[in-house]
Amino acid sequence: MVGYLGYYGYWFFTGQPKFSDQSLLLIEVAIGILIALLPYLIEKIGRFYFPQIELIFFYIFLYMSIFLGSGLQFYGVAYWDKYEHVLSAVMLAGLGYAIFQGISRSKRNAWENPFLMSLFSFTFGATCGIFWEFYEFTADGLGGMNLQRYEAAGKLLVGRAALMDTMTDLIADVTGAFLMALIGYLLMKHNPEAGRYLFFKSKRQNIFSSYNF
Repeated sequence: MVGYLGYYGYWFFTGQPKFSDQSLLLIEVAIGILIALLPYLIEKIGRFYFPQIELIFFYIFLYMSIFLGSGLQFYGVAYWDKYEHVLSAVMLAGLGYAIFQGISRSKRNAWENPFLMSLFSFTFGATCGIFWEFYEFTADGLGGMNLQRYEAAGKLLVGRAALMDTMTDLIADVTGAFLMALIGYLLMKHNPEAGRYLFFKSKRQNIFSSYNF
């Protein structure tokens, strides 16, 4: 992303932008760099480590959405936003594991119930996807933003065509949440200690050091 700012920034300031709205794209990519640094800053301030699997999918999602999607205009690629919905659901479902661990009495209780944890993870990831669609529906109603793609070329879609974007988004969310739940379940089922890759880990050494969160 730094290379993007240098290369496309040069052509923009010489009056030969490579994309329309190049200034906005440069700002988005610059913000993307700041977002990429957030986990390290949060870990330092909060004195804990993010789950490793969560970070992997976070950076893949950031790369696809900010660098490729916005910066290089990959949103023109068919179903690109659906791939992002799958990845975002994977991330949110992964967060579900960490939340479950945080509210469990001990890590042993959590690791001994991989199916229950995976069920919670799946439900959490899918529910967040549903609330995102609520947001898009509300924004479309109040601001006419067409986030749910109910309008094409200035004309309102009808019937199944009007439902297609929302329903495929929800299918992508459920798919991503299920994939993360399955990954987590198989990890903990075959190696209970592998659950440490799914949980927050505290840097503090105190009375709670026997807990991962």
